[in-house]
Amino acid sequence: MGKDYYAILGVSRDADDDTIKKAYRKLALKWHPDRNKDKADIAHAKFQEIGEAYEVLSDKNKRAIFDQYGEEGLKGGAPPSSEGGASGGGFGGFPGGGTFHFSSSTGGPGGFRPSDADDIFKHFFSSFGGMDDSFGMPSGFSSFGGMPGMGSGFHRTSGFRQQHQSQEPEKPPAIKRTFPVSLEDLYKGCTKRLKVTRKLRDGASGQPVQTDKILTINVKPGWKAGTKIRFPGEGDELENGTTQDIEFVLEEKPHSVFKREGDNLRMTIQLTLLEALTGFQKKIKTLDDRTLSVNNTKSVVQSGQESHISGEGMPNSKTGKKGSLIITYEVKFPTSLTEDQKQQLKIALS
Repeated sequence: MGKDYYAILGVSRDADDDTIKKAYRKLALKWHPDRNKDKADIAHAKFQEIGEAYEVLSDKNKRAIFDQYGEEGLKGGAPPSSEGGASGGGFGGFPGGGTFHFSSSTGGPGGFRPSDADDIFKHFFSSFGGMDDSFGMPSGFSSFGGMPGMGSGFHRTSGFRQQHQSQEPEKPPAIKRTFPVSLEDLYKGCTKRLKVTRKLRDGASGQPVQTDKILTINVKPGWKAGTKIRFPGEGDELENGTTQDIEFVLEEKPHSVFKREGDNLRMTIQLTLLEALTGFQKKIKTLDDRTLSVNNTKSVVQSGQESHISGEGMPNSKTGKKGSLIITYEVKFPTSLTEDQKQQLKIALS
């Protein structure tokens, strides 16, 4: 079936010139290789495809041939429309008219050959003076001089690399959200899937449209509160074509038994006076559902006394080594004693 240039730009088949220009501007800025260095191969292919679609749909003759014969007819050398004009390589549709020819990929004899996406991009923004104000030079891209010839401001490059006379546009601030995680999940590690709502701009109207996306976070055992997880380009799309990052900041949920202190865990065990004096045995349920046995039958336990169990604390996210479980004993004294109890204690403790 060949490529559908209307679908590539996200416009209807009856879209007017302004709609096509707006759609190209939005997509070209979004997929420009200099703004997608982390996914260069994908961006290069998308950027070239977007430029090719704009080159065809912005030219009256090429568009007419494409509408009648499709991509294969256009590139295979279909007869030009009755309205005349060039149908070979290059692109038109700019203020003041004119068709510009550059080196391009091979097409059929006499057929359309797509121009270099860099050249389309530079010509588009160098001609903004004849367009509506909304098509002004984007922030972060140098002015390429006037047409034709482009002047000294134009730098021919190989492939999709661009040499800019100005710096990249300042990256917009990230959208920050808290990310609550239970102590059990921080102890064992887990996978969390979060649904985020973001605003992307419609290719035809340029208006923001809300969309939902699921983001996956693999929580490593031992992550601490304040850990940041960033998703580049998954936030709102701004008017200038840049997209915000989303940054999640980990928040540790309070636990009913344990309190975290670095790689250690702390808890309190309450003892009766009898247990403190004569000994005790207690069961502790760990964060990974094991059972620990804690006992003392050899010595008297003072209120505030601590014991340490190594290897039963939180795992370190870098080394995997676990800290200690620190147990603080709290002795509960009776609020009153009978006379008989007092006498028995005097005998026992004298």
